[in-house]
Amino acid sequence: MADKVVLYGYFRSSASWRVRIALALKDIKYEYKAVHLLKNGGEQHSEEYKKLNPMGQLPTLIIDGLTLTQSLAIMEYLEERNPTPALLPPDAAGRAQVRALSEVINSGIQPLQNLNVLQKIGDTKVEWANFYITKGFKALEAMLEKTAGQYCYGNQMTMADLCLIPQVYGAQRFGVDVKNYPVIMRVYEELIKLPAVIAGDAFRQPDTPEDLRAS
Repeated sequence: MADKVVLYGYFRSSASWRVRIALALKDIKYEYKAVHLLKNGGEQHSEEYKKLNPMGQLPTLIIDGLTLTQSLAIMEYLEERNPTPALLPPDAAGRAQVRALSEVINSGIQPLQNLNVLQKIGDTKVEWANFYITKGFKALEAMLEKTAGQYCYGNQMTMADLCLIPQVYGAQRFGVDVKNYPVIMRVYEELIKLPAVIAGDAFRQPDTPEDLRAS
């Protein structure tokens, strides 16, 4: 019998959101363990959790006897473990472009507007997040003008799309005018129709507060 797969996450964590979609897309069943980012000063900072994830970040995935952290590394592992449906193109050039699109969000936008940073910024946190998301979206829009088809890279759903979905939510949350990014939003509107995306949606998780749950 295969070892149980366990995902430690938080409903609104961008990185957890990406991995939930990947697990749904790959049809990998898992047990979900919520780690509340605000309760008791943040459960991610507990000594117990940091034994799993020394950075005190989300998500953490327990799979195949491994403890995996960092969402892109987790998605890469899932891709090698369950290669279909693919999250990366078959050619080296395509894979490089998808990874670049993913990293614009993963490295260039999300870390600058995550909870850990915003707690240090203080009263100007909304203005700060809006500035850096806008800067990143301008770059991403220019890149997608060259790579997008139905999705971020042609007509195949990839890791870049999994990164895009929660980041669009983040943009809306911090008041970015997403109408300025028609390619991003066209791709996003296609993605949110997909069953795996619906399954991974932040507002349909066990730890989603009742007043935020999708109907």
